[in-house]
Amino acid sequence: MKAKKSLGQHFLKSKRAIAKIISAAQLTTDDVVLEIGPGKGALTKALLESGARVIAIEKDSDMIEVLEQMFASEIESGRLFLIHDDVLMFDPTAHGLQRGRYKLIANIPYYITGEIIRRFLSEVAQPERMVLLVQKEVATRIAARDAKESILSLSVKAYGTPKLVMTVPARDFSPAPKVDSAILSITDISHDRLSSDKEERFFTIIKQAFSQKRKQLAGTIPPLVSKEVLVEFLTQQKLPVTARPEELSFDNWMKLIG
Repeated sequence: MKAKKSLGQHFLKSKRAIAKIISAAQLTTDDVVLEIGPGKGALTKALLESGARVIAIEKDSDMIEVLEQMFASEIESGRLFLIHDDVLMFDPTAHGLQRGRYKLIANIPYYITGEIIRRFLSEVAQPERMVLLVQKEVATRIAARDAKESILSLSVKAYGTPKLVMTVPARDFSPAPKVDSAILSITDISHDRLSSDKEERFFTIIKQAFSQKRKQLAGTIPPLVSKEVLVEFLTQQKLPVTARPEELSFDNWMKLIG
């Protein structure tokens, strides 16, 4: 089955990478797993072998036919529930998924990485844990504490604890993408870091700041934060008054919003 470029399909073929994903997921026979884009079923097979029950969402109708044949017995027994849908339209609660009661594990298309991560982290029915294959550059920026921040990296840290598990070279996929990938795990997922009022203020301010990320904060976030308060804050945090949004860590932003 040929990969479809329009769907960002790159099928994982590395048994080592699949084993690392399963290990990072810490699966048990009591777990429910939501898999996005099972494709040819290599990861799906490993998930089922772990004893977990799997709900797999696949947008490609051709792949649905392949998966239905490959996993006919697992589908019949109820261990695999296959859904033909676009993940960005998927409602976890409509399929019985509850907050903290399932794990999201997937090799996701690069072009919707940010949308998928933000969507499920901000869901009422958040997963307990996420283990995702994403572009290496994205995983590195999200997980590294000394990297320049982005809206995506700050969004992840607002809801969970990210960790880069391992790099997966482009040759481990078919067809090979132009860049390497990485396994990213996000644990300790919850809404507890931000109250509803603080959550709204946090995202309003960082979106305003990153709307012109090359500009200094003093020129972008007033009047959301007054210039006087911002300068005093930056001085207290030992940051330059000329700081740009990417230079502030998640902890800095949390202190700034109060």
